[in-house]
Amino acid sequence: VSDPLLDDVAKVLSDHPEILKLEVQGHTDSRGSKPANMALSNARAKAVMDALSKRGIDAKRLVSKGYGPDKPLDTANNEAAWQKNRRVQFVVLEKAPSKTSVQTK
Repeated sequence: VSDPLLDDVAKVLSDHPEILKLEVQGHTDSRGSKPANMALSNARAKAVMDALSKRGIDAKRLVSKGYGPDKPLDTANNEAAWQKNRRVQFVVLEKAPSKTSVQTK
C-alpha cells in the first residue's frame, strides 16, 4: 500500500541532492506501553529508511528515529486521533548551502 508513496519520496530525494540528511521519524498512538510503542516506532522508521535505501537512496543521507507517542498530532482519546498519530514523518536535518548567494555591501 505504501509503495507508491515511498517511490515518490525516493524520487524527491533523488531529484534534490542538496538534502544531505533526512530524519525518518516513526510515531505511534498513546495506547499500549511506552516501551512497546518506542520499539514499534523505531521499527516503523527503520523499515521506511530501509525501503528508501532499496530504492537507491544512500543510507548515509538517512537517519531513523522512533518517537513513540511523544509527539502526537492530535491529543484526543479516540480512534480518529489514534489513527492520525500512527505515522511516519520526514524532517530535513541538513541541506547543502545554496549555490546562488546574495552578497550585500
